[in-house]
Amino acid sequence: MPSPDARSTGLATGAPVNVPAPRQTPPYDERSPDARRTGLATGAPVNSPPRTTTRRVTTDFRQEFIRFTIARNVLRFGEFRTKAGRLSPYFFDAGLFYDGESLGQLAQFYAKAILAADIGFDMLFGPAYKGIPLVAAVSIALAGAGRNVRYSFNRKEAKDHGEGGSVIGAPLSGRVLIVDDVISAGTSVRESVNLIRASNAIPCGVAIALDRMERGSGSLSAAQEVRASYNIPVISIATLDDLMAYLRADPRREQHLAAVGRYREQYGVSAHA
Repeated sequence: MPSPDARSTGLATGAPVNVPAPRQTPPYDERSPDARRTGLATGAPVNSPPRTTTRRVTTDFRQEFIRFTIARNVLRFGEFRTKAGRLSPYFFDAGLFYDGESLGQLAQFYAKAILAADIGFDMLFGPAYKGIPLVAAVSIALAGAGRNVRYSFNRKEAKDHGEGGSVIGAPLSGRVLIVDDVISAGTSVRESVNLIRASNAIPCGVAIALDRMERGSGSLSAAQEVRASYNIPVISIATLDDLMAYLRADPRREQHLAAVGRYREQYGVSAHA
């Protein structure tokens, strides 16, 4: 059967090839020892005091994020066709964070990654359409961590009535951190940067869920192209290297590790490129 168009998945990083509809999974257990260790237990603030070193806490939340996405069936393994026509051994579909509980937990992971990156920013911006629910949820998570910041998002077409214009929420000003699910072709980032600069504000970074660390048509990944083009950092909750570290620690997933490793060798980029 022909593979479905990757664009039909909306928030996906690649389109599945003859993959059945995602099975229903039980809610992620926030009360698990791993959740308690990373500060995700019910009622725990995002910036709970670490019990070990900062580096250990950072590693923990990245690995916990991988575990969370697998439990939610957002991250799956098999054979999937990407937009570039490559056959990928894994599939990350952020469109499956479609209930309040999972979106809230996702936002906490974003908040952890943003705070761990320790970059200066004054407000958040979510590009339409995928970034709209994300930017609102992440601003709430940051406020729960003691960092209350303004946020805004844009609409695809400007209005000439009501609030008018293309930006909704706080006026764009100061240092603006862009919040999106992934970076693929970089179109969303380019449009966001241009919009922010047109408002005399400063784009200071991009926060995404997963960095596939996969080169595009050239030698750089989409995230690396953003860094090179706009001289701004790209913050990710987790990277392909984090995924491989998770698989390496679980002998039950040895076959997936081998497949992802081969894909990394063929299409991957260096973390320091």
